[in-house]
Amino acid sequence: MIKKILIANRGEIAVRVMRTARELGIATVAVYSEVDVHALHVQSADEAVNIGAAPASESYLNMDKLIDAAQSTGADAIHPGYGFLSENPDFAERVRAAGLIFIGPPADSMRLLGDKIASRKLAEEHKVPITRGAILEDIANDKVLKVAESIGFPIMIKATAGGGGKGMRVVHEPKELIASFEAARREAQSAFGNPTVYLEKYIENPRHIEFQIFCDDHGNAIHLGERECSIQRRHQKIIEESPSVVMTDELRKRMGAAAIKIVKAAGYRNAGTVEFLYNNGEFYFMEVNARLQVEHPVTEFVTGEDLVAWQIAIAAGEELPKKQVEIHFRGHAIECRIYAEDPANQYLPSSGKILVLEEPQSPGVRVDSGIRQGSDVSVYYDPILSKVTTYSDTRERAIQKMLSALNHYILLGVRTPIELLKDVLRHPEFKSGNLTTHFLNDHLPGWKPASPDKKELARALFAASQAAAASQAKSNGGVPVMQTPWQTLGSWEIAKESLS
Repeated sequence: MIKKILIANRGEIAVRVMRTARELGIATVAVYSEVDVHALHVQSADEAVNIGAAPASESYLNMDKLIDAAQSTGADAIHPGYGFLSENPDFAERVRAAGLIFIGPPADSMRLLGDKIASRKLAEEHKVPITRGAILEDIANDKVLKVAESIGFPIMIKATAGGGGKGMRVVHEPKELIASFEAARREAQSAFGNPTVYLEKYIENPRHIEFQIFCDDHGNAIHLGERECSIQRRHQKIIEESPSVVMTDELRKRMGAAAIKIVKAAGYRNAGTVEFLYNNGEFYFMEVNARLQVEHPVTEFVTGEDLVAWQIAIAAGEELPKKQVEIHFRGHAIECRIYAEDPANQYLPSSGKILVLEEPQSPGVRVDSGIRQGSDVSVYYDPILSKVTTYSDTRERAIQKMLSALNHYILLGVRTPIELLKDVLRHPEFKSGNLTTHFLNDHLPGWKPASPDKKELARALFAASQAAAASQAKSNGGVPVMQTPWQTLGSWEIAKESLS
């Protein structure tokens, strides 16, 4: 039985795991870097341990410090969350070698599935559909071109290690190939320390559909349905939903069976996500993410299950809580990711202090957040701040509920994609379910936010001034200090367009 968990992560996922652990009567330990000393996940835990300086390499990526923190606090398990070390097989091995429970898959499964070439071979061996592709043994220019022509343009160049769109290029014509190939190798070397790339047939206008799977130590494996993740920017998801509008019972059965087949072949345990491309009735295996996904709340809504509770139970040696026939899907759920970034300026990260934060609260609306009013958003970590998930009996109502939630989500101090998300949700092609991974480029190219209503701008200025006054009052013994926002806010801006 697990009695205390150290969460080797930060932000909204750390808070999320703590919530479930608390409901299960399990104590929690947070870790934090020097810039996260006042972070929400630190305040949400039963205990907290400082593990170093702001750079992730000196804190959240330092295996020794994480394991020492777990041992010194008496934790008997480590939950890696997602990002950082969550898919690092060496970390999983070291956690188990230290006598601790790693709430995730075995290291061997991670290594196998984390290698895109090896996982493609595994899928092919077990007759799981894959796109045509080739591993490049010889990287001479003429050999690369010959391999690409044998696959057929357009092609995708992909790094064998890592993800997140790094080391990835789409090539439409032979004349673009060599420059793109060399650029992908450089980027892969810089990001992952491994320049190896491979080529595969590029599926134009696909959907990105993934399946949530779970495996236990008793030979059981099931899926909890699909998530549509086609709305992306730079190969990163921004809106997810379940179920997919193209899914039928027969297709779900086939894709779910393929997902289970490949993870069982890899000796998988715990939670994972099998990702597919879907186009014109056919699906193709992409990869397995050996962890919990950011978008897991949509699956929790439509199945009624707590996926973190499942993770903890399986890590403790228990059997899967349910059989496949006991998993039922009801209603529709949509999730929007709230990043600290500027979608009108190439999605550049935005940092600063959260001056005002009002999160939507209504039935069927869930906000998983790693911030609060006054939080500092640093440049050191992934820019995701929170995610909003809505649920209703139909897709149309879930969309409308999300629009209402985003209209009531007030966040001042850093830029976010909230206005972009609303424009996607309102778009006729989104409403009709005509989704592809190129949605933003096809339907909202060069997106810019509309100029804010003058009343909304006045409200924002007033809210910001109130927040600043409250902050000033704290440092003045609680005595309100009436100053204008121009005196109290320091360096800040709403948007240049607001002044036109």
